[in-house]
Amino acid sequence: MKFDSLEAIVNFAIEKEKEAIEFYSSLSKEEAFSGTKEMFADFAKEEDKHEKMLQEFRTKGLTQSMKDYKLKWIKDIKRSDYVVDLEYRKGMAYNEILMLAMKREEKALKLYNDFLKQTETPEGQKVFKMLCQEEAKHKLALETMYDDYMAKMGD
Repeated sequence: MKFDSLEAIVNFAIEKEKEAIEFYSSLSKEEAFSGTKEMFADFAKEEDKHEKMLQEFRTKGLTQSMKDYKLKWIKDIKRSDYVVDLEYRKGMAYNEILMLAMKREEKALKLYNDFLKQTETPEGQKVFKMLCQEEAKHKLALETMYDDYMAKMGD
């Protein structure tokens, strides 16, 4: 996906974050698994922070909090690489919900990595590196939950 300006990239990213907020918010309201409601509500809050960060970058540029953000390598255990795309349906099994969510995070990480490659300004690159790190953290958390759940199930 190619964009003609950093502004177009940021606008598109904001829309993707809004979709993620809606996805996790609806999961937190619809699913009844123990602890899952809170977990998905927390993911929605994280995605909301990403949207706000992008909005702030769009209006103010690189803020001090963005400049102070510490980048670090997030391990990729690649579970989502071996998962097929799923569509959400009410009443999905817990492992399927985790697979769906980790696949979404994988795609978000790829999208932000693609945006990072298209962004020519150091400020824009910093923002997309931050978002890559955030999505990588989500992906790792979901993949770890999936592994733990599957181990409990004897897989």
